[in-house]
Amino acid sequence: MVASVACSFFFDDELLGEPGMPPMDACALCAKPLARDRDVFMYRGDTPYCSEECRHEQMHLDAVCAKQAARRQQRFSAETESHRGQRQSSKVPVAS
Repeated sequence: MVASVACSFFFDDELLGEPGMPPMDACALCAKPLARDRDVFMYRGDTPYCSEECRHEQMHLDAVCAKQAARRQQRFSAETESHRGQRQSSKVPVAS
């Protein structure tokens, strides 16, 4: 008779599909299954990546998104200021 030995990995304890938590069984970028005998590269807390390349690519994408968001915010702020100036200049003072 052969006895079976159960091994537990941190992957096994993760609840798949838990809101706000990435699953720990696949790369968050390319979805490649994470090998239990290979390194897992982490980014932003507990987000797993299969390689340094995938992690670096995600970091690059995050930086690009942050720059775009900053540009949108600047444009929005400039437009808001422009509209304020137009509203104030269109008001006609009433003489009493």
